[in-house]
Amino acid sequence: MRLAPLVATLMLAAGSAAAAQLPPVSPSSKPPREVALIGESQPLPPPTPQQDASGTFHGVSVADPYRWLENPDDPVVRQWIAAQNAHTEAALAAMPQGKALTARVQQLAITSTTRSGPMLAGGTLFYLQQTPPQPQPVLIAQAWPDGAAKVLVDPNAGHGGTAITAYWPSPRGRYLAYGTAEGGSELTTIRVLEVGTGKTLPDTLPWAGGGTTPQGLAWDADERGFSYVRFAPPAAGQEVEQFHATLVHHVLGQAAGADSVVFGKGYAKTAEYVLVNAPATAQAAVLAYDGDGGPAEVFLRHGDKFTRVLGRDANVRTAAWVNGRLYAASFRDAPRGRVVAVGDDGNAVPVLAEREGAIQQIAPLGDGFLVVRSWGPDWWVEQYGADASFVRRLPLPPHGVGIGEIASESGRDKALISYSGWTTPARWAEYDGRSGSLKTVFEVKPAADYSRVVVQRIVGTSKDGTKIPVTVLSLPGITPNGVRPTILYSYGGFDIPIKPGFIGSNLAWLEHGGVLAYANIRGGNENGQQWHAQGQKLHKQNVFDDFHAAALALIDTRWTDRAHLGILGGSNGGLLMGTQIVQHPGDYRAVVARVGIYDMLRHETDFANGPYNIPEYGSIADPTQFRATLAYSPLQHVRPNTAYPAVLLTTGENDPRVAPWQSRKFAAALQNATASTRPILLLTRMNAGHGIGAPFSQRVGDTAIGLTFFAHELGLDVTP
Repeated sequence: MRLAPLVATLMLAAGSAAAAQLPPVSPSSKPPREVALIGESQPLPPPTPQQDASGTFHGVSVADPYRWLENPDDPVVRQWIAAQNAHTEAALAAMPQGKALTARVQQLAITSTTRSGPMLAGGTLFYLQQTPPQPQPVLIAQAWPDGAAKVLVDPNAGHGGTAITAYWPSPRGRYLAYGTAEGGSELTTIRVLEVGTGKTLPDTLPWAGGGTTPQGLAWDADERGFSYVRFAPPAAGQEVEQFHATLVHHVLGQAAGADSVVFGKGYAKTAEYVLVNAPATAQAAVLAYDGDGGPAEVFLRHGDKFTRVLGRDANVRTAAWVNGRLYAASFRDAPRGRVVAVGDDGNAVPVLAEREGAIQQIAPLGDGFLVVRSWGPDWWVEQYGADASFVRRLPLPPHGVGIGEIASESGRDKALISYSGWTTPARWAEYDGRSGSLKTVFEVKPAADYSRVVVQRIVGTSKDGTKIPVTVLSLPGITPNGVRPTILYSYGGFDIPIKPGFIGSNLAWLEHGGVLAYANIRGGNENGQQWHAQGQKLHKQNVFDDFHAAALALIDTRWTDRAHLGILGGSNGGLLMGTQIVQHPGDYRAVVARVGIYDMLRHETDFANGPYNIPEYGSIADPTQFRATLAYSPLQHVRPNTAYPAVLLTTGENDPRVAPWQSRKFAAALQNATASTRPILLLTRMNAGHGIGAPFSQRVGDTAIGLTFFAHELGLDVTP
């Protein structure tokens, strides 16, 4: 399981269907409010006592005075959480910008119907569809291309806390298996329905991955059963242990208890399996990982057996079935990736040499294939023939869009390509591989005109000289004047790129003269595997230096200054925020950090997901890695009597990926240490997790809260 990033839209809700137009903004019409006086009379947060606790690592004693906050079942901790929530809610409610921003965010969030996750099988298109303010997407089947849409699964009964986590059509589209999870926990239960009748079968399969390891499923050729990812069923009254996942085989109609292990027994404590299915066939491969951030071993299914065909030395990161063979993107001796075809005998035959752009995705098309590539913030799609000869680059916008899912099958000349961009809501385009034509067949209608948003690029220079691309978004007339209220976002880890995505409700920030910025820092893979590797393990400080360089670039180009600069990140990006708070407290005015890691010394050993993250972060069991980790771990570098920026930390009580106590301990340390009058706030959502599968209302609420906090602290004038 990778730590999940906030998406490039800052995880703020999308735009809406109303016909609103952007108001004109002139360079001088909205000067930022004077921010030096903000926060001078902030109410004090609830007190947090320190206790005498410590840990010893390689002979080094490290104080841990807030360890008592790790126990969520302690009544004192529960009272502390409630008091912190009350304090935060009162502080946010007192921010006068909240009412107007919340109203605008809600307006922008009510888009036309959205669609995601297209998948073709047996001539039927499956996808998720959501009509805001519907809490959760529903699962749709439609004979492609002209059939009527039919709702198969609607999880919206009740409180909206049930989310569809994934779905897998059988080879000919007769059945559909789908997973659900509750309350943000991500722990998946699989059910099966008959597509033609809509009848739900009695099969109910709990413990089917999610959270610490991805769910996955591969159907049998006869559609009578499938193999799927499962944790070992827990003993009665016990919680599931989210380690040692295996693949088990299920026969339709049999009890879940009869499912037998077919792959992965004893493979690894932190085993993760990505199942690669061939649409409309029953071919399957397993990309098997030992934790996050590293390469996969590749196994092919032969009957009920799985045979290893590629080791981790091939550095495989993604794969797809093309004309009966598995095409894998190998990054061995090719940091931007090359394509190899893997036969049943395990021989890997070169198909496509390394080219310009890093490989992100492979998809079948006709008798050839498509390759999705990126370089920094630019994404594109290329078509290749059966002999891997270059056919064409698809006629998509050359800048400002990111490529999403591709629904396609070998033998079919048309593919459905999803994409979106900073100013472009989600679109589906039907691509004809024979003619090269591309036509839009679905697009989200937003609530406002985003075409006026100006997209520019600047470049920062990191400590080691590496150039860091930064995308800057504003409205016409909002030019660099040195004091623009600005929000900078990035992630920086786990092979996950920052790619263009629709800014949606973030338009509310731009409408009042604010600026949004997105940095392509190392740790992601937008420039290939070398870009990723330079932000892993002993090189993690590069990530933090890159982000700081992006911030300084915004200041040097006079978009903003330190008094008007805010930063945002979540999960691994929350760790990024923590490092910026403690390493450069004077360079930022406000920070919003969501579901972040701040105590790196305890993360690895005291929470389920920590061991999964070792391939990315390294292990503190190694003395050299321990020293490198201790050098940046945010909690251990909070210093008394330091003027820290305004900080809003958010977490979810049911988060399976990052322990909620991470935010509790960091908030307590900052509250006790800061010498400034700026607020240090903690908000814990009691029926939420990491944010994956969050209902619509929660996503909109998170948007409004974040923008309100930034507007108040950065001096954004939200007067109509």
